[in-house]
Amino acid sequence: MGLFSASADSAKRAVAEAALAYVPRGGVIGVGTGSTANFFIDMLGDLRHQVVGAVASSEATAQRLRKVGIEVLDLNSVNELPVYIDGADEISPDLHLIKGGGGALTREKIVAAVARQFVCIADESKCVDLLGRYPLPVEVIPMARAHVARELVRLGGAPDLRIGFTTDNGNCILDVHGLEILNPIGMESDINQIAGVVAVGLFARRSADIALIGGPGGVRRVEPRP
Repeated sequence: MGLFSASADSAKRAVAEAALAYVPRGGVIGVGTGSTANFFIDMLGDLRHQVVGAVASSEATAQRLRKVGIEVLDLNSVNELPVYIDGADEISPDLHLIKGGGGALTREKIVAAVARQFVCIADESKCVDLLGRYPLPVEVIPMARAHVARELVRLGGAPDLRIGFTTDNGNCILDVHGLEILNPIGMESDINQIAGVVAVGLFARRSADIALIGGPGGVRRVEPRP
């Protein structure tokens, strides 16, 4: 493991630990997918008697939650979800996000939409002034792949099929390169309108409420700029 990887892992552990303060006592928690979320899940096991259960954003997350002794609940059986904790691939100053590097963007969007509070946890390398350096994932129904790709080109992107990957929903993902996302809410709406798109990894209409960002100076709490 290189120095950068070790430093990033240290920051991820730090924000995962800080996120434990947002775990509701006697409630249900939504849990995301990815390397930073995995650190959080492993720590959450120590609080398993404090929570009723968790809603998972992917099958991989569900398996990890069960492994640490957390009951996994179907979202349809949950009346209230006080908090959702998840990572991100990019974070803007407005706490708009790009997510979906792990391929769980659709279920992540659903859980985030239900949650009263969305806490994003990440290391500081994920913070950007303008979204789009990281390829934007778009989950697509397989028969619509070519059509959606053509429409994404018209929006200024260069879509690549994620080879050898199928989502938990049985769909494929196009990773869209070369976008300058000046209007994240508008682009999210435009891509959502393309027939065959299941979900786009822009979390702008439902952005994070709080970001916990880890770096060499420790963990800082960030809220959307006014």
